[in-house]
Amino acid sequence: MAESDWDTVTVLRKKGSAAQAKSKQAVISAQRKGEEVETSKKWAAGQNKQHLVTKNTAKLDRETEELHHQRVTLEVGKVIQQGRQNKGLTQKDLATKINEKPQVIADYEAGKAIPNNQVMGKIERVIGMKLRGREIGQTFDSSAKKK
Repeated sequence: MAESDWDTVTVLRKKGSAAQAKSKQAVISAQRKGEEVETSKKWAAGQNKQHLVTKNTAKLDRETEELHHQRVTLEVGKVIQQGRQNKGLTQKDLATKINEKPQVIADYEAGKAIPNNQVMGKIERVIGMKLRGREIGQTFDSSAKKK
């Protein structure tokens, strides 16, 4: 091991970095020297072209009709509140009984919630009052219950 074979190694490096070769100044200087230069423009390079403005987009922008979801009426909210108070329940108690968050009950009572038939059905069963259909606010008939 004392006599190692050491060879001379020569490392050749490229002139300049890739960034320098791509610069406009480097391209112009290479063209002046008569060197072969290949340039190609990438389609939509460095631009956010995934969201093009089309005729349909402009048409939608001009559309003035405001679309929004139907909300629970204040009448339904008041019925829920009356039924809950008649049963002696707080919003939190009612929410616990129907496995929902208290904020859901608050939204229904304030008329801010988007109606969900499952939630409405659960509330109807707990407070014993109709919330859907023509008979909003009427209590369930005890004789009409399933046997």
